[in-house]
Amino acid sequence: MKKDESYERGRAMRFDMFGEPGVASLDHADDFSEPLQDLVTRLCFGDVWSRPGLDRKTRSMLTIAILVGQSRPDQLRNHINGALANGVTKEEIREILLHATLYVGLPAGTDSWRHAREALQAADAY
Repeated sequence: MKKDESYERGRAMRFDMFGEPGVASLDHADDFSEPLQDLVTRLCFGDVWSRPGLDRKTRSMLTIAILVGQSRPDQLRNHINGALANGVTKEEIREILLHATLYVGLPAGTDSWRHAREALQAADAY
């Protein structure tokens, strides 16, 4: 994998937001998973998350709402942790969940509340 500025910026952001677990999948990528990890590191975090148009807190809040709508509990838990690192509070997460549930529906919303609670508890932020 060619390490350039976008890669290094993305790796640093993954570490800032998710700690060691956020780069473990990158560091332990094999020949099968390396292309995905490279894509996530460069494109997602190195390019898009690093753009100046929105701060990281706002991006985290948007990501939580989108993941609620997609019913993606593993990613939601992960991004709850990232959001906390980016300054999103428990109260703001609650409001995002309430607002998103209104628009995406009760099944996806209700599941997301449970997963968010578990992530907040695991992060000692509950």
